[in-house]
Amino acid sequence: MVEFGRYYINFIREFFQKIVDFFKGIFQVFSALFLDGVSDLFTDFMLASIHFSLLDWVMTIIVFVINIVFIVILTMKLAQALKRYIKFSKQEIEKDELVAEIAFLNQKAIELIDEKNKILALKVSNLGINPDHPDGEDFEEDPNLPQSRFVKLIQVDLDYKDVVTTLRMKDDDMISLKDLVTRFINFSASKLGLYYNNKIISAFFAGMAASKTMILEGISGTGKTSLPYAMGKFFNHDAAIIAVQPSWRDRAEMIGYLNEFTKKFNETDFLKAIYETTYREDINIIVLDEMNLARVEYYFAELLSLLEMPDHDQWLIDIVPNTEPGDPKNFHRGKILLPQNVWFIGTANKDDSTFIITDKVYDRATPIEINTKSQYIDAPPTEGVTFSYDYLTDLFRTAFKEHPMSLAAVENLEKLDNFITKNFKVTFGNRIMKQIRSFVPVYVACGGSEYEALDYMVARKIFRKFEGLNLPFLQTEINDLSKLLDKLFGKNEFEECQAFLNNIKKQF
Repeated sequence: MVEFGRYYINFIREFFQKIVDFFKGIFQVFSALFLDGVSDLFTDFMLASIHFSLLDWVMTIIVFVINIVFIVILTMKLAQALKRYIKFSKQEIEKDELVAEIAFLNQKAIELIDEKNKILALKVSNLGINPDHPDGEDFEEDPNLPQSRFVKLIQVDLDYKDVVTTLRMKDDDMISLKDLVTRFINFSASKLGLYYNNKIISAFFAGMAASKTMILEGISGTGKTSLPYAMGKFFNHDAAIIAVQPSWRDRAEMIGYLNEFTKKFNETDFLKAIYETTYREDINIIVLDEMNLARVEYYFAELLSLLEMPDHDQWLIDIVPNTEPGDPKNFHRGKILLPQNVWFIGTANKDDSTFIITDKVYDRATPIEINTKSQYIDAPPTEGVTFSYDYLTDLFRTAFKEHPMSLAAVENLEKLDNFITKNFKVTFGNRIMKQIRSFVPVYVACGGSEYEALDYMVARKIFRKFEGLNLPFLQTEINDLSKLLDKLFGKNEFEECQAFLNNIKKQF
């Protein structure tokens, strides 16, 4: 026992002594290399240099410089390699951390979606809560209604069951576009106390000819929502005003969804408004009030693409996978065929509480800017009109035929397009050109001028895209563009475009 203890103590001493000797040896090697070695090398050089001639000293200096440069370059390369290795290692670590974080977030997203679906399901579950009732009160189905998963739409079917939907216009309602503008302005002023000028209303009707979607934008309180409301009253069919919610993320928030628990469809007012248009022949306006409270390209993307299809028989909105007994009458294999007599009007404020409307939406819609209140109009008492969709489209076709864009305007527009494309990398595009060719004739038929219509569209469809450019570096191009407008269209003709460019110049 004692002998083993002595042995183990000696073993520990020798083990740690060897470790100390190892590090001492390393220190001695570095000391011999960098201290004694350098000293010996310097001494050898001094002894050898006693016999150097002038040529030897020149060669010595050259070799020393080369060696120093070599050592510096080698050190830099080693440092760069070490830096790259450290950076690469750091990136790999960050990638691993990001992958782990993404996986964690995906899992959380799945959990949140499941939780959302459960909450939505509870709203229409057997607890008896009505998801569509504003106060959240209990909802009881009308026992007289047929059993269906679409309660609201079936009610629309019943409302129109014995109604004659064929529209007959009176002789005094068969007026021109110019008279239509005047009559609306007088009706709005005398009946509703809302005042609009000819330019805004002409642009509105021209916008209806150019696109099924319009955006009324501007500062709050200028009558953006009131305009489509007044239009509904004027055409004797109230506009359906749908308040967009900030929570809208996809089409299900706007159109509704089928509750898999109760087998009932959560119908929205938007869906009901669309379905009702399938029974009507007049002008139908659906308003998305404050549409940019949520991202428009998220919840409205499907309808934007649908309205682009040239074949109107393909304007089918998917509601449910298939049709079942008791489904609404005007369903086609679980789809609604969107009629031609409906327009979607979005109102948009520009402030910190809203999202930016993207080019995808702007390019497919006709923007109308309302930033000022019109002056009081002492209008005579004026009644609304009974207007069929067919008669309105006939007015549009007549305008296309009688007021086509002049050859000079088309050529000047092409020159403007070439200049903007070359200097700003922004182009009109076929979609925008098609809209301009539809907008201008109707605007002229409403009482405006050709260049006024072009000015209106170019400022809002093309110049608006400049907001995403680095404008301080384009001062020369902005000034040249301003001069080109005067040259092509005449001085003071393109007032909207010039005003837009002047606002840009103030920022320089």
